[in-house]
Amino acid sequence: MSAVDPNEKLVRMANQIAAFFRSYPQDEAVAGIHKHVTAFWTPRMREQLAAYCGDGEHGLDPLALTALKVTPKARSPIPDAVADPQEQGLGASDAG
Repeated sequence: MSAVDPNEKLVRMANQIAAFFRSYPQDEAVAGIHKHVTAFWTPRMREQLAAYCGDGEHGLDPLALTALKVTPKARSPIPDAVADPQEQGLGASDAG
């Protein structure tokens, strides 16, 4: 059995988030992805994915890639209650 590449796992997770937000207008989708990743992923996870996707083929959904690179100008469709999951008692990250 081969080990799963942690970078590929992050790409898969980010692509799942992007798939969820795909039905929203692009600016709201980017904002929603950005807010989710900021709220539920550790800084190390975000940095690792950004570094992995910096060059070449990475397979990351274009919406997720945009959400990693920019501070969204649109309002996220995610309710503000999840802006800080630790304050809400929801845990620290999506890491499995």
